[in-house]
Amino acid sequence: MFHKTKVAVAAFAASTILASAALSADLVINFDDPNPGPKKGFEDAVAKFSAENPDINVIVNINDREAHKTAIRNFLSADAPDVTSWYPGNRMGPFVDAGLFEDVSDLWEEQGFGETLSAIKPTMTRDGKQWGVPYTYYQWGIYYRKDIFDNLGIEEPTTWDELLAASAKLKENGVTPFTIGTKFLWTAAGVFDYLNLRTNGYDVHNALTAGEIKYTDPRIKATFEKWQELVEPGYFIENHATMSWQDAVAPFANGEAAMYVMGNFSVDAYKNAGLTYDQIDYFQFPEITPGLPRAEEAPADAFFIPSGAKNKEDARKFLAFVARPDVQTEWNATIGQLPINSEATAGDDKFIQEGFATVSTAAGLAQFYDRDAPAEMAKAGMEGFQEFMIKPDRLDKILERLDKIQARVYK
Repeated sequence: MFHKTKVAVAAFAASTILASAALSADLVINFDDPNPGPKKGFEDAVAKFSAENPDINVIVNINDREAHKTAIRNFLSADAPDVTSWYPGNRMGPFVDAGLFEDVSDLWEEQGFGETLSAIKPTMTRDGKQWGVPYTYYQWGIYYRKDIFDNLGIEEPTTWDELLAASAKLKENGVTPFTIGTKFLWTAAGVFDYLNLRTNGYDVHNALTAGEIKYTDPRIKATFEKWQELVEPGYFIENHATMSWQDAVAPFANGEAAMYVMGNFSVDAYKNAGLTYDQIDYFQFPEITPGLPRAEEAPADAFFIPSGAKNKEDARKFLAFVARPDVQTEWNATIGQLPINSEATAGDDKFIQEGFATVSTAAGLAQFYDRDAPAEMAKAGMEGFQEFMIKPDRLDKILERLDKIQARVYK
C-alpha cells in the first residue's frame, strides 16, 4: 500500500462553504522514492505548486522504487493516478504501447521543451511523440580515491592504456583497482555500457538494446575483450557477486580498492563511510577508440500522465511546473542531482559541477542498459555480465545464449 499524504492547498476562509469551493479539484500523484533527500525534494516541489495553485488539492502517494515497479501496471490499469513518476526510454515503452500513458507532445510544443529539455528529448520520444516530462538526471563515471592516486603518483587516466597502467600500478602496491558489487546485477551493466560506448559508440549501444544487432556481433565481442583486460588481471574486487553496491563502498572507504564505476547518487554513501571530499574525486570514463564521439550514461527520472487519469488538465499544469528552470534548480539542489532544463542552474557541489560539465558536452546520453533494453532482455543480459566477470572463459557460451534470448524477446 502507498503511504498517503494530503497537502493543504487552499487558504482557509472564514466560511466552510468558501473553503470547500476553493478546493475545486483533486490531483493525485504517485511518487517512487521515500528516501529522505528525494522525498523532501518532491514534497517541497508539491508545496510550491500548491501555493501557486490554491484551487488544486494535491494528494501524494509515496512508495519505494521496487514496490512502485511491481505495482505500476496494476494501478495504471485499475485505478490510475493523475500523475506518476517513471523512467524514459524502453522502460516507458510497454506502457506507451499498451495505451496506458498520455501523449504530451502538445505540452512539449506549447512550453518549448524541445529546446529547454533537448538533452533528454530522444529518450522521452516514442513513435515520434513525447510521453512525459523529466525533472532530473545524474552522471555516471569513475569515482576514485584521490589520496591513494596522489600517494602513488597516478594521474587521472584519459585513455584506455592510461587506465590499464594506473590499474597495474595500484595492483602492484596492494590496492585492488576497482570495487563493485554485482549482487543485484545492474552495476555490472554500468561497466558494460561504458566499455561499449567507448569501444563502439552511442549508435551501437542503441542498436544492441533495440535488438538490431546480436550479442555475438564482432563489435560487442570487442567490448568484452576490453572488459577481459580488467577481469583477467584481477582488477575487480573479489566476491563482488555477494555484495550490493552499498556493500562495495566499504573496500573503497578503507583503501582496499581505489576506483568505482558508479552514478553520482553514490557520493553520499562515500561521505557516510567516513571519506572526505579531499579524499575522493571523479573522472570521465576514459577513451578507448580514438576520436569516437563521447557518449555518457545519464539516467533520467520523469513524470507521466496515465491515460486513465481523471484530472488531466491539472496533471498537465504539474508537468509544466516540474520542468520550469527555477523548480528544477531548487529540486536538484535538494537531491544532489542535475537539472535537465538548460536554463536551470546546477548546484555548486564539485561533483555536480563535474557532472554538469560531463553531460552537457556529451555527444549522446544513454539511459542505462536496463532502461534502454526491454526488461526480459535486460535481466538476461545482466546475468550474463555478472557470469562473465566470474568466469570469463564462458564468454562464447554467454553471448550465444543472449542471442537466443534476444531472438525471442524482440520477435
